[in-house]
Amino acid sequence: MNSLERYRREWLCNLRGDLLAGIVVALALIPEAIGFSIIAGVDPKVGLYASFSIAVIISITGGRPGMISAATAATAVLMVSLVRDHGLQYLLAATVLAGVLQVLAGFARLGHAMRFVSGSVLTGFVNALAILIFMAQFPELIGKTWETYVMIAAGLAIIYLFPRISKAVPSPLVCIVVLTLASLTLGLDVRTVGDLGELPSSLPRFLIPDVPYTLDTLWIILPYSAGVAAVGLLESLLTASIVDQMTDTRSDKNRECVGQGIANFCTGFLGGMAGCAMIGQSVINVKSGGRGRLSAFVAGSFLLCLLLLLNDWVRMVPMPALVAIMIMVSIGTFSWSSINDLRTHPRRSSLVMLATVFTVVGTHNLALGVGVGVLLSGIFFAWKVSQIFRVVSESSQDGRVRTYTILGQLFFATAGEFLEALDFGENLDSVRIDLSHAHVWDLTGVGAIDRAVLKFQAQKVDVELVGLNQASATIMGKFALREARHITASGH
Repeated sequence: MNSLERYRREWLCNLRGDLLAGIVVALALIPEAIGFSIIAGVDPKVGLYASFSIAVIISITGGRPGMISAATAATAVLMVSLVRDHGLQYLLAATVLAGVLQVLAGFARLGHAMRFVSGSVLTGFVNALAILIFMAQFPELIGKTWETYVMIAAGLAIIYLFPRISKAVPSPLVCIVVLTLASLTLGLDVRTVGDLGELPSSLPRFLIPDVPYTLDTLWIILPYSAGVAAVGLLESLLTASIVDQMTDTRSDKNRECVGQGIANFCTGFLGGMAGCAMIGQSVINVKSGGRGRLSAFVAGSFLLCLLLLLNDWVRMVPMPALVAIMIMVSIGTFSWSSINDLRTHPRRSSLVMLATVFTVVGTHNLALGVGVGVLLSGIFFAWKVSQIFRVVSESSQDGRVRTYTILGQLFFATAGEFLEALDFGENLDSVRIDLSHAHVWDLTGVGAIDRAVLKFQAQKVDVELVGLNQASATIMGKFALREARHITASGH
């Protein structure tokens, strides 16, 4: 596909759907950005400017068309102590540095690391985010007026029933318009977007973070920047995988890393905080018909237009309308089939999924939850591979020559079993270790062979290693002891 065809496909093939979806997302970004600014301890305009900047820039530089990126809670919570101890300017500097680190990660092709995230971890991540999105609505659900609950119910009814009448306009947009008109006409006692905080009324200005450009400053912001870069990329790449599944298309994970970095780097100079992909808004975008890069561009651009030109109207949007949309997102995001899968899938896969969910929900730390899931997946995989490892022993008629045939993968989980299967106490003349059906993976496997060779030689037993494949012979040649290397070279 040439560049012109790719441009048309990613920007122009879904004009109407992307435009309408971007408008819906822009409205949904406002309360989120304000809330995340409050979490980080900064003025609401910091989050709103970030959402505008990141959404527009990532639409051009990102690797996943149709995905929405903006200011997020995942990155905001990491900046709380930095803002408290050093102020806003250090947050902006940390945002710029986080962008640089993400660009470097993209060039290092760390996007390929997503292949190590199992389906169970991804399902757990999705379910945890769905739960967190719903829990984030509690402040607007608890202790509110009866009108609030009626409007939320009405909003959900519009969202789910309007598509049966017409799909020409996204039902979330209809929900916002209808409930706003109802609130203004009937004078209902409900919270509005204007109650969340002051909205900016001017364009963001280019500025250079006002911090000392010294090593001390670097050591202050580096831990925060590294954390933001890692968490931001993790959430972005996982969200990209989810959008891949929803749209049955593929994304460029390494380009997404670079794109996220460029977006954060530029945002720091526009007075915005760091951000990343947002699964909630991405789901809204896809379900509203957004598929191309234009949807993210419209979301960011329309957000700025709302703040500059329709500031007073945006203040009047009732929060129940946005709460209804986010509840729809949480319901649509949750993998309901995974509940039934708990009975049919292997227990280890279910445990990985549940551990990811409980860790993310319990700590509100996406990176920690996914890390726990990936760690458990690795442990269970290693255990499963170790179960198919065997050592078959055959003796000569006089019992003086023993042949050990190794079957399976020799690595840290099977090295002990390998050594236990060898008869070091027997009165033998020679031993032949056949590795034709085995593979040596790591230094622990190499070390096990070293120990076997040394122990047999200490007992005056001749040792022969045969059947090593090329990869196993290479690792043995590099890291085995001299005695093992010598007989490896002669037996290979």
